[in-house]
Amino acid sequence: MRSLLWCFEDDNCFNDAAIRRGFIRKVYLTLMIQLLVTVGIICAFLYWPALKEWTWTNYWVAVMVLIMALSCCDNLRRQVPLNFIALGFPAAYLFDISVCRCFEAEAVLWAVGATALVSFALSLFAMQSKWDFTAANGCMWVLGWTLISFALLCAIMRSQYIYIVYACLGTLVFSLYLVFDTQLILGGKHRRYAISPEEYVFAALSLYLDIISLFLLLLQLIGLCR
Repeated sequence: MRSLLWCFEDDNCFNDAAIRRGFIRKVYLTLMIQLLVTVGIICAFLYWPALKEWTWTNYWVAVMVLIMALSCCDNLRRQVPLNFIALGFPAAYLFDISVCRCFEAEAVLWAVGATALVSFALSLFAMQSKWDFTAANGCMWVLGWTLISFALLCAIMRSQYIYIVYACLGTLVFSLYLVFDTQLILGGKHRRYAISPEEYVFAALSLYLDIISLFLLLLQLIGLCR
């Protein structure tokens, strides 16, 4: 599905440097707003215990439906302001409320700090590196399905050590995905593929999901190792 949004770097979609810079600014501004809203939601649930008693199952289902709609429907992604409204809903509610109930506030804050540090370091690496991760889209697909298969194994085995291995493997996989998606957004002469500049909503959503997945896996790892 993502391949439909890509273009070769030799095509005209990214030849104009001004268009690319404007696209990057839109993506990272949208991502920053999403992350600030998410951190605010996390803090609210950590320090406002009454919110933990609410039932959020219906919201979780709605979030998944919206994410699938944004990923599959290009008309929705490109229609302003409907695309930002749909994008803002996952930003506010994607964080799994049950996580706050299972971990202490200190562990959650450590995971937030670790996620911010890892995401910043990986983004800098993706910007500076001449290694083209965009050409390895087939390998990323295989790694993603490998992680899903390992998650099924964890559900069957129910061993703490296997959970730790899964969290470590998942952190590695989504770290690679973050580098991969960052290079798709940045483009450049060392990249084989780049996301179309019209798909800034999809690009911001991809980075957001990578960072949130990193956060949940790091939180799980910190919680299991405490």
